Amino acid sequence: MTTIGLIGSGLIGGTIARLAVAAGYDVVLSNSRGPDTLVELVGELGDRARAGTAAEAAHAGDLVVVTIPVRAVDQVPVEPLAGKLVIDTNNYYSQRDGHIDSLDAGLLTSAELLAAHLPTSHVVKAFNHITWSDLLEQGVPAGTPGRRALAVYGDDHDANLAAVALIDTLGYDAVDGGPLSESWRIQPGTPGYGPRLDAQGLRAALDAAERPGTPSR
Repeated sequence: MTTIGLIGSGLIGGTIARLAVAAGYDVVLSNSRGPDTLVELVGELGDRARAGTAAEAAHAGDLVVVTIPVRAVDQVPVEPLAGKLVIDTNNYYSQRDGHIDSLDAGLLTSAELLAAHLPTSHVVKAFNHITWSDLLEQGVPAGTPGRRALAVYGDDHDANLAAVALIDTLGYDAVDGGPLSESWRIQPGTPGYGPRLDAQGLRAALDAAERPGTPSR
């Protein structure tokens, strides 16, 4: 059975862990405060969950979810994630993260920033435009009319397919929006960020997104 490592176990990370355990995955959780602070969550999740350091979660995961403030991406372990699918749920908020020139200028997306830090990993953007409570509650079986869709962006076709498969298993359709460079289309402030949309609606929202105040790429 696939093991999912989580670097960051806050609201989104903890929710992904809950859904993953319910779907039959094993999970290894980590956060910046240490494994001892995750005892309660691990106890709630049961035998399929354990806590570790970020490096341990990275080593253990067949795929790894990074769900941390963007300002902390340089703390993500690099070597144990080599060759692995890394799902980036992060959003850039300058009021929290401080100003990052390349993001403010639109030269990079937040996902590209993580990918630059992890040059030997396969980074995919996903789970960044849904609240933790909606993620927990809105998943339904495949084929359900109006099933909510989540966007996926990445530069590796096989990694994108693996992320799509995980999203489907957790209860959502997926829309592959293309490479990481296009993931600005689902960043905060865009039409697809937040609302509940099915696949057709999400595609339309991604197409309608505008990237104001940035240079042409």
